[in-house]
Amino acid sequence: MDEERFNMELRKFLKLVGVTSQREIEAAVRSAIAAGKPPAGPLKAKMRLTIPEIGLSHEIDGTIEL
Repeated sequence: MDEERFNMELRKFLKLVGVTSQREIEAAVRSAIAAGKPPAGPLKAKMRLTIPEIGLSHEIDGTIEL
């Protein structure tokens, strides 16, 4: 395995996940506000990372303050 290439590919994937997730969350919050159902209080978020080829299943729980 080429460690440098692996590191670069991993960083690209994580950047894509971060940027895409942020856009989706922002769009969902704006949509809820536009529909007259603004979220109250912090948002409970959960993210699951799975890579079946290596048997990885990892879940992250968090809170997003508004």
